[in-house]
Amino acid sequence: MNFFKRDRTFREPISKLTTFFMTAFHVGAIAALFMFTWKAFFIAMILWWVAGSLGIGIAYHRLLTHRGFKTYKWFEYFITICATLALEGGPFFWVATHRVHHQNTDVEGDPHSPRDGGFWSHMGWIMTGRTLHNHSSALLPYIPDLRKDKFHTFISKWHWVPITVLGLVLLAVGGWSVMLWGIFFRTVMGLHFTWLVNSATHMWGTQRFLTGDTSKNSFWVAILTFGEGWHNNHHAHPQAARHGLAWYEIDLNWYGICALRALGLIWDVKAPKLKDAIKLKPTKVPLETFSSTASGDD
Repeated sequence: MNFFKRDRTFREPISKLTTFFMTAFHVGAIAALFMFTWKAFFIAMILWWVAGSLGIGIAYHRLLTHRGFKTYKWFEYFITICATLALEGGPFFWVATHRVHHQNTDVEGDPHSPRDGGFWSHMGWIMTGRTLHNHSSALLPYIPDLRKDKFHTFISKWHWVPITVLGLVLLAVGGWSVMLWGIFFRTVMGLHFTWLVNSATHMWGTQRFLTGDTSKNSFWVAILTFGEGWHNNHHAHPQAARHGLAWYEIDLNWYGICALRALGLIWDVKAPKLKDAIKLKPTKVPLETFSSTASGDD
């Protein structure tokens, strides 16, 4: 598949505000390369795990979107704040977009299908502004559970505050090198790795299950996203908290969930139903799947 061939991105108006911030962060990421220090590098790697694994993979994806396990409210809120550090929007936007993707995978209504172009599925859909926003009427039906929660409503509006505060703290404590690596380089790296799940794992890889879509398993994307690259497994078992199903399918987010379960912070972890997936014909995920408020006690 030609990555740019007949790409929808070039037929849509570009969002000036989004393009400005994306450009600024990429410039900052490049500038970080000229201010390398081992201290800045290791801080960036730690923050990459905090935002990308604990935040995006475990909080936004496996907990808030699919309710793959239960946890205490305070812990749910903590890892949600971690997710905002990835600069991928608040929980309203992220969760709704992903639920829409599951309901309309590779058909009309999919926010980021490669059938509209490889670049579109990677980042074009973000750059054009053709996305669901926090208070979009089209978004609200997909997040009935989150809309009932005052914290998720608040952080969805002010999701940019935690990363801004973190940037100021890093600048004050570590100077420009730490701030550029811990915010700009780390964020840009994390964004592209996450976007690979939307693009690469629907274009290249292998399929274990007949899911009726182009979702595929990709080892290298799984490594870069802490286990989110086992995308065909995930589409076959969307609520399962475990994505890497074989011993050789490295799933760091699953290992993290196991550790948190051992510590007593999470419970009722959903397992994949392998026999059911083999016997059942592919079906779309009903919206009722997302209305559960099983997120634990205060």
